[in-house]
Amino acid sequence: MGHRLSKIVTRTGDAGTTGLGDGSRVTKDSVRIDAIGEIDELNSTIGLLLTEPLPEPVAVCLTSIQHDLFDLGGELSVPGYTAVTDAHVARLEEDVERFNADLGPLKEFILPGGTRAAGIAHVARTVCRRAERALVRMAASEPVSDPARRYLNRLSDLLFVLGRTVNRAAGRPDVLWQKDRAAKPG
Repeated sequence: MGHRLSKIVTRTGDAGTTGLGDGSRVTKDSVRIDAIGEIDELNSTIGLLLTEPLPEPVAVCLTSIQHDLFDLGGELSVPGYTAVTDAHVARLEEDVERFNADLGPLKEFILPGGTRAAGIAHVARTVCRRAERALVRMAASEPVSDPARRYLNRLSDLLFVLGRTVNRAAGRPDVLWQKDRAAKPG
């Protein structure tokens, strides 16, 4: 592979454009670059989550997801290229079922929180939803693969379940939303 990133400062983007993987240039505020940036932020957020003490199966799952997200960013950086497949989506669905199987049923909505790791998992979930919205915006004007869209949708579900999973592993209950709580003066 060589030294692909041996020169970090290139100055080629100083005029507000950036290069895609196929050699074409687009403005840095294009819907494609916005979607790539949102996916990069999601990957970074998952990287932050991975710095927390996590059950080994959760860490392995999240590391695999980081690789998938890097592949997805690559897919978006080369118009017409596909990297994320139905098999990626199916794996996420299996992971949701596997991790959710040990959790109790929810009778109420939960609030983000519990442990620090669970809180970060919920932040990653919301960043994932934003990345999904960016991909949907991009799809309004440029082709986007169906598996890529479905992947982000399933990933947000998985991140919700993983937030609950890490709370359970730490012996912390979910933070339940209290619908009928009395308003308390501030």
